[in-house]
Amino acid sequence: MIIGFDPGRDKCGIAVRNEQGHFPYHQVVNSEDAIATLQSLCQQFPIEQFVMGNQTTSKQWKQQLEKEISTAIPIVMVDERNSTLEARDRYWEMYPPQGLTRLIPQGMRVPSRPIDDIVAILLIERYLKRNKS
Repeated sequence: MIIGFDPGRDKCGIAVRNEQGHFPYHQVVNSEDAIATLQSLCQQFPIEQFVMGNQTTSKQWKQQLEKEISTAIPIVMVDERNSTLEARDRYWEMYPPQGLTRLIPQGMRVPSRPIDDIVAILLIERYLKRNKS
């Protein structure tokens, strides 16, 4: 199983992908709760890999993960450029607009919640796609 981690100053996106390609967990958490959440997920699931975005505060987060989670679980950095824009499109695929919102052009719609967890999903997909080629 793989954990995708989109680190941030205020909030972080976390997603867990299982062997069947499903995401039994994806959530946005406050940055101060991220390590405890990741530790809990590592106990709950047999995690083999961390996939993490390489932008905002990623170096500090990587050091903290290695120190507080486990050095046995490899951490791979993935290019996260344009992931927020891509995550916005994916959000509307996962949660299609209802009612009058459907009439608003997709580019003008704003998701009703933070989408950092969807970015974490995309980071896992980018990692798997890169390793497949």
